[in-house]
Amino acid sequence: MMSPIETQRIMLGRMQSMELQASSERIAPSTHTGIGEDFTQVVRAINDQQNIASDMMQAVDTGVSEDVVGAMVASQKASLSFSMLMEMRNKILSGVDDVMRMSL
Repeated sequence: MMSPIETQRIMLGRMQSMELQASSERIAPSTHTGIGEDFTQVVRAINDQQNIASDMMQAVDTGVSEDVVGAMVASQKASLSFSMLMEMRNKILSGVDDVMRMSL
């Protein structure tokens, strides 16, 4: 299982590479066919973050751990990651809608 920090680094790296690809002046045909796999990995990583945060909160609730601050930070990281994923989804759907409205 990856740590939340590793997960965020992977997601940030993928987002930066997508941003660089989108901002290039000339759009070349992509040889990368695994964008679905990339999103699957990101969703799994976010799910792992949420599971870690949930386990930490449960440990605090049951008295097994006293790391309330760590549990809250993990919870906020998981929440922020999920919000970022939803924003990405909304941007993609907005782009698809724009393409569908284009007249040929």
